[in-house]
Amino acid sequence: MPATDSPTPQGPLRGVRVVELAGIGPGPFAAMVLADLGASVLRIDRPGPQPIEPEGAVINRGRRSAVLDLKHPRAVDALLRLADRADVLLEGLRPGVTERLGIGPDTCLDRNPRLVYARMTGWGQDGPMALRAGHDLGYIARAGALHGFGRAGGPPQFPGNLLGDFGAGGMLAALGICAALVERGSSGRGQVVDAAIVDGVASLLTMPLMLLAQGHWLDERGVNLLDGGVPWYDVYQTADDEWVAVAALEPPFYAALLAGLGLADVPDRADPANWPELRRRFAERFRERTREEWAGLFAGTDACVEPVLSLTEATRDEHLLARGTYVLRDGTPEPAPAPRFSRTPGVLSSPPPLPGEHTREALTDWGLGDVEDLIADGAAVQA
Repeated sequence: MPATDSPTPQGPLRGVRVVELAGIGPGPFAAMVLADLGASVLRIDRPGPQPIEPEGAVINRGRRSAVLDLKHPRAVDALLRLADRADVLLEGLRPGVTERLGIGPDTCLDRNPRLVYARMTGWGQDGPMALRAGHDLGYIARAGALHGFGRAGGPPQFPGNLLGDFGAGGMLAALGICAALVERGSSGRGQVVDAAIVDGVASLLTMPLMLLAQGHWLDERGVNLLDGGVPWYDVYQTADDEWVAVAALEPPFYAALLAGLGLADVPDRADPANWPELRRRFAERFRERTREEWAGLFAGTDACVEPVLSLTEATRDEHLLARGTYVLRDGTPEPAPAPRFSRTPGVLSSPPPLPGEHTREALTDWGLGDVEDLIADGAAVQA
């Protein structure tokens, strides 16, 4: 019996069935992306206290939750039977943990050769650091990204946990899963997807590595074209102590920037010796008006000047509201499903579940006929 873990499944992944072993950060984000795009995702939570507060955990939206105690042999058997029926199993545990539990990729693929077994980790499944604990900051540090963030002569500045956990980790895992599903369409066989955050960070560093090899990038912080090294690609404080972002790279955009600032007689930007003076003049001029005044002045131009909005402000931005980039659920903003599809659009589906909220109905829908016995034995828990 096919699972239907989204109330109204839509999107290009409609019909794809995913078993997600609950975790935090990049793994759940990958599962959210799959659910947003129409996959039917069953989240397997563990009994007891949860790693994050489940109420309002948007990262868990779009799927149902069943609780299985994988220390119980009957729960392990139940999970294997779910994997038999699944297209994808997604786990974010340390290397070797699922093998010790008896639900590793060899076991699951032997039972279901069409299964895509996705493994989300920081350091990867092998290598000298594979078993070491870690977090986003450490991954982007060792992979070479953190070194480039920040001002020249200052310490590295890190971008929250967006780059490693979500850009290089969860999104890479979702891409790998989709690619493996496409390949399975021709071969009929599943495979293991090893999604490591450090690998994803390296992939995102393609352009700096390319420019470095070409001699167009210095392996230093804050001295390059796209890292605040040039005055026309930087942020400036305004009269109301807010900020604007300036990204006037190409000559026509730079000309529009100068026109908007009312600066006609400025030194040639092609000479790096002039950059300190340019930066000083830009900073002085931006300090003369408020952020909103500058936003209005540059509206409709190609100067590439934008207000630096807070999270709250961004959810109310005119353009983002018009596109529906952020949506409201019960008065709380959430990102809309992305990317967008003309024929099979994703959908903002069910809100995040409580752990074990759907144990009985979900396991039954997935074809397990002994759900009441599993609950009675303590192998499964209905919230």
